[in-house]
Amino acid sequence: MTNITVDRHDLELLAELQRDGRTTNAALGEMIHLSTSQVSRRVQRLEEAGVIDHYAAVIDPAVVGLGVMAFTLVVLERHGGTPADKGDTHGAKFERAIADLPEVLECYSVAGEADYVLRIVAYDLAALSEFMTKHLLRLPGVSTVKSTISLQKVKQSGVLPLDHIIQPRQTKQRIRFSSD
Repeated sequence: MTNITVDRHDLELLAELQRDGRTTNAALGEMIHLSTSQVSRRVQRLEEAGVIDHYAAVIDPAVVGLGVMAFTLVVLERHGGTPADKGDTHGAKFERAIADLPEVLECYSVAGEADYVLRIVAYDLAALSEFMTKHLLRLPGVSTVKSTISLQKVKQSGVLPLDHIIQPRQTKQRIRFSSD
């Protein structure tokens, strides 16, 4: 765990960078009333602490021909491995294999009726069907999959709410961020 103290300027920086990661330090400084050098130091500190994980261009899947999105629940045959597996469980094998499939945009280990939830993109329904039968269903330990096809994107955001970090009368708060 990394301890980092943030103040209102850090939160304003994070909010602006979430909206547009290409904003220059000079523009950020004007927005939050700090000098360019102060912004640069703060951003570097937030990056080094792992608060800012990375920067990326967000591409619209439909615009590049990936018009089908599915949310898929995956249930494994069993959760643990056998003694011969030497600790290499079905879950660990599945997670390694899923990391190599570019169609899977997100994979979450979950509690509930499934073991994993995936967000998958495909060119069309035929391509999704082929991906499911030739790849996903053949992954180690997969027992069942259930998919829901997205009809329309209503909201998608990568902007995290940050209002909970600073309490009303507090100017600073100690926050623990995982550096994993």
